[in-house]
Amino acid sequence: MNYSEKEKNTANELSFAEFKEAVLADYKLACESREASLLGRKEVLTGKAKFGIFGDGKEVAQIALAKQFRNGDYRSGYYRDQTIMLAIKELTYQQIFAQLYSHTSIEAEPHSAGRQMNSHFTTRFINEDGTWKDMTKLKITTTDLSPTAAQIPRTVGLALASKLFRNNKELHQYNTLSKNGNEVTFCTIGDGSTSEGIFLEAINAMGVLQVPVVLSVWDDGFAISVPVDIQTTKGSISKALSGFQRDAENKGWEIMTVNGWDYAALCLTYKKAAELAREKHVPVLVHVLELTQPQGHSTSGSHERYKSEERLAWEKEYDCNKQFKEWIIKQAFATEDELKAIEDQAVITVKEGKDAAWKAYFTPIKNEVRDLCKLFDQLAAKSNSKENILTVKKSLLNGIDTNWKDLVIATKKILRLVRNEESDEKKTLSDWLTQENIVNFDRYNSLLYSHDAYSAISVKEVKPLYNEDSPLVDGRIILRDNFDALLAKEPKLVIFGEDAGKIGGVNQGLEGMQKKYGEMRVSDTGIREATILGKGVGMALRGLRPIAEIQYVDYLIYGLMTISDDLASLHYRTKGGQKAPLIIRTRGHRFEGIWHSGSPLGMIINSLRGIYICVPRNMTQAAGMYNTLLSAFDPGIVIEPLLAYRRKETLPANLGEFKVPLGVPEVVVEGTDVTLVTYGSCVSIAIEAAEQLKEYDIHLEIIDVQTLLPFDKNKKIVESIKKTNRLIVMDEDVQGGASGYMLQQIVEEQEAYFHLDSEPKTISAQDHRPAYGSDGNYFSKPNVETVFDKVYNMMRESNPNKFPSIY
Repeated sequence: MNYSEKEKNTANELSFAEFKEAVLADYKLACESREASLLGRKEVLTGKAKFGIFGDGKEVAQIALAKQFRNGDYRSGYYRDQTIMLAIKELTYQQIFAQLYSHTSIEAEPHSAGRQMNSHFTTRFINEDGTWKDMTKLKITTTDLSPTAAQIPRTVGLALASKLFRNNKELHQYNTLSKNGNEVTFCTIGDGSTSEGIFLEAINAMGVLQVPVVLSVWDDGFAISVPVDIQTTKGSISKALSGFQRDAENKGWEIMTVNGWDYAALCLTYKKAAELAREKHVPVLVHVLELTQPQGHSTSGSHERYKSEERLAWEKEYDCNKQFKEWIIKQAFATEDELKAIEDQAVITVKEGKDAAWKAYFTPIKNEVRDLCKLFDQLAAKSNSKENILTVKKSLLNGIDTNWKDLVIATKKILRLVRNEESDEKKTLSDWLTQENIVNFDRYNSLLYSHDAYSAISVKEVKPLYNEDSPLVDGRIILRDNFDALLAKEPKLVIFGEDAGKIGGVNQGLEGMQKKYGEMRVSDTGIREATILGKGVGMALRGLRPIAEIQYVDYLIYGLMTISDDLASLHYRTKGGQKAPLIIRTRGHRFEGIWHSGSPLGMIINSLRGIYICVPRNMTQAAGMYNTLLSAFDPGIVIEPLLAYRRKETLPANLGEFKVPLGVPEVVVEGTDVTLVTYGSCVSIAIEAAEQLKEYDIHLEIIDVQTLLPFDKNKKIVESIKKTNRLIVMDEDVQGGASGYMLQQIVEEQEAYFHLDSEPKTISAQDHRPAYGSDGNYFSKPNVETVFDKVYNMMRESNPNKFPSIY
């Protein structure tokens, strides 16, 4: 596309001279970004970095997009977007290489402190006290992740938040979170990833919700080696989605296509797309065609293996930087020599960034090696293993591109050599190792959960209060009235899910809430669990307080990838730089049938470390857990027991205020003979069994763990075992599921094995899904008789005369 001077002025709102200057600045950036990709690949191939993935071939399109990126806007992208980040000044060349070298310093590598591979970017928007910064003054990247299309579900919530901030007057007071909902979410995805189900699910949701998103599909014709005609219907995602195109009668998506090498057309397209999304809250899909990938997918292989000679020749000709250069010359903005000077300077600029990054990364390691070797020398001088110690030292000094682990390995080898010696030098070296373990824990293992003033585990208990006339009500009433209190006092609270709005939930826990607070606060969704959860993640990142409802815990598996790969790891992989305090509401345990009686807690606790897992036994406890989570900034799941909605409980007087502390078990029945540890619906079964056991002079102590993550942070359970010397762990998961985790926590972490007189036992469900009907439930899940028999037989082992065989 050729520009007249008038078109240049109109498109860019600049004078001709200013536009020329801007074009050349863009070319400079395109050259520098390309050089960073090329040099980054070399660093991997020379062994300085482990793996590299870059954005070469997409520079010009990303520069055009970045022109529309304003303060307060959000990026929800993937690992090809380095040029966007450079263009919006959220990335430097030194940081690109700091990521490649996995530098663990937040100052050097603020995106993930070395925890994520390169090209995974982050804006650190959490203050030191755990609160959000002024988001309207930042250009925000929500932290990237590798799983294909995983950024799409959260995009729904990021964009929907702008709609809520614009249309809900109660939210206008939060002017550091939004400027009247004028923020656009810029989402990017590779064309191959549009074949993922979560992409299509989220596209549908955003079309329904009409949210301000500009979704760019970078299309270079391949998903690694698989061509687009195998990936996508009609060989084109924009054609495949043509039914989503809005028209005069129907809302939907605005779908635009543009070639990725056409600078002028790209600038016009993104200007139009951003204006439409920002002003009208219309979702826009920009399908960027005819892109190339000059270095192939990543450093793990070459694209020459699967591309034809004709394709490779075409890619060379239509390389976006080459086409941009030819366009600049044709427009007489610069001569070839002038552009060559820009290209040459780009090489120098990027190399300077690379060298600075390597120096910042390797100098501390080199200095530590020097100091550590002095300790080795001092120990060797006093040791009978001098020669062997010096051999280990020499190996460390001769290492190429030494890492922190090499220092630890060498130190441990030497301490093994002197295991039978005692000296001050040995103690000094041992102390160094102890301190280094602390430092390395901070580098690589810290901040899975937050530990600031807004940490959920810091919330103090507030007991429910009761009056003389406090009524007995169905459990669902306690939930409903507690949600009512929370919605009244927290304007940022929004609750959504399948059937959660108009009818107030399938179990009526939200009865009347939509009518009272409106559809923006309590809303129905389509049947799309991954998007429900992703929407919650995005809204939580924006500073709202969402409760996303999954109708049954069995259905959590539809969205498990979203909360496992994104939500659970978010605080860790940003080293505390971002938070998403999403509360997930669901229900489970005993009911009827294979898909409505789930209790897959083993799956949940093992895939969702980083999220608090609450397993209340009744609705008062569930309400208290919601109150706790809402007063903190951590993500959590509350699994309400299905059979408790119609069970009578006393209505607390301090609704919305009482809080259940996380990680604090409760002794619900005191006993002296056996400690039974359980949670959720199993508590009532255990209580009934305990009553029957009393008739046989067996006194069962029942402990409700209340939360599985965290688990008994004060080690209360072992104190019970010191009294009873016997342990049974009970739950409704499959054998070895959550029960195996609980045993590990009690027997190993709490060292309960020192106090056991009998073999610890577990009571679990059968390994299959629960059969339908009352009998199916009884024979599939633990029951009162199961508990009675297990406890009785444990007592019989120690006193067979008093407790003879029954059956």
